[in-house]
Amino acid sequence: MVERLASIDVGLKRIGVALCLHEKIVTPQPAILRKNRNQAAHDVNTFLKEWEIDKLIVGFPSSSEDTQNRIKHFINLLQLKIPYEFQEENLSSIEAEELIKGEIKHKRDGRIDSIAAKIILERYLVRVSSK
Repeated sequence: MVERLASIDVGLKRIGVALCLHEKIVTPQPAILRKNRNQAAHDVNTFLKEWEIDKLIVGFPSSSEDTQNRIKHFINLLQLKIPYEFQEENLSSIEAEELIKGEIKHKRDGRIDSIAAKIILERYLVRVSSK
C-alpha cells in the first residue's frame, strides 16, 4: 500500500498544501488562508483527515531560527495523530514563483504557496528514495 503524504509550507498569511496519494505524483492543493493560528491549525487538521493522510511533511528553513520556532509552535497546535517530518525548504517559494512566471501577475491567492509545498514534498520523496 502506498503511503498517503501531504506537505505544508507554513506562512504568516497562507499555508501552502500539496498531496502525494500515488507513487511520486505530487499535486498542489488550494492554499489555506490564515486568519489566526487556531483557525489555520483547525483547517490543516480538517484537510489531513479528509484526505486520510498517513504522514505530514513540513517545510522547514535552515536559515531562520525565528521561522523555525514559529513552525514548531504551529505543528504543536496541530496535535497530530500521524507522524510528521521536517524537510528543508530553502528557496522553494522562489522556485515556485519561477515556475509560474507570466501565468500570474503577483496574485496572492496561495498558488505560489502550494507550489512551494509541492516542491518541498518532491524534495522529501527524492531524499527518501535515495536512501
